[in-house]
Amino acid sequence: MSFECQPSLFGAAPPDAELSRVAAELLTLDPEGVRIAAVIRRTYDMLLDGQHTGRYKWAQLHKTEKTHFGTLIEINLQREFDFADGQAMDFAICGIDVDCKFSQDKARWMIPPEAMGHHLLGLWASDDQGVWSAGLVKAREEHLSSSKGNRDLKRGLSASGRSAIRWLFDEKPLPENVLLRLPPPHVDKIFQCSRYGTKRVDMLFRLAQRRRVSRAVIATVAQQDDYMKRVRGNGGSRSSLRPEGIVILGQYSSHASIAQTLGLPVPGRGEFVSVRLAQHQGHHGDVPSVLLDGERWVVALPDDPPELAPVLPDTRKSSGSQEG
Repeated sequence: MSFECQPSLFGAAPPDAELSRVAAELLTLDPEGVRIAAVIRRTYDMLLDGQHTGRYKWAQLHKTEKTHFGTLIEINLQREFDFADGQAMDFAICGIDVDCKFSQDKARWMIPPEAMGHHLLGLWASDDQGVWSAGLVKAREEHLSSSKGNRDLKRGLSASGRSAIRWLFDEKPLPENVLLRLPPPHVDKIFQCSRYGTKRVDMLFRLAQRRRVSRAVIATVAQQDDYMKRVRGNGGSRSSLRPEGIVILGQYSSHASIAQTLGLPVPGRGEFVSVRLAQHQGHHGDVPSVLLDGERWVVALPDDPPELAPVLPDTRKSSGSQEG
């Protein structure tokens, strides 16, 4: 996907015209930061490799793996945006060399001597906090700290350098790793409930109701090559949780319609949302409901007894739920 480089978004006479051109191009390619956020999420998931390791948090990575995160971010950003190679730096954006940097601490990027005079695209993220940032700054002498004590002569940004960062996105929400948001006892229960991946995925959807659950999380919990089979009907969680009244909505438009009507998070691509339903009764009052299997269904209240959940609409159809 290619875009013509846009003029500056920061006024007719910006202090750094090239930096403003790079900023404008990045904001044209990704106005809301959705694509960069997805790249960061994907990079975390790649490095954790939960399907094969069962890991789901940054603290579980080895030191060498953590240092490799920046390289993976650079690779994945270039793939996502199809940036050309720079002549001296990582990327060429609007024909301008840009070096890509990631740090575990916000704006604490280490800048090598060869980056002097070049523009930096600096990123920071915290999966634990669920936020990320991306900004641009030029490696100028007045922006850098001393290299004293660093054998590679790398330098960080000084206080003035950090104040010069042009933040494109600052502390934006990161696509969620639900295992980091559940209470630790719930996570322990998910992983310890069974030696079988199918049973662990069942427990995940029981305990993570009304939350978006990604494929990566399912893979981490199942730790099997065919992990998506653990979600589907015909023996997966959709079948085994149905007697408890729990349905699992996917990315399909008919499922999104149900989620929207019931006030649930809408599953995005590769995401699922589980919820326990109950047939609408007088004590539910005037709450949103959906028509499924010829009956009105609502989000179950804690005291509602479990009942066999309805069959969800055919996912091969663009729409299947009747809202009310």
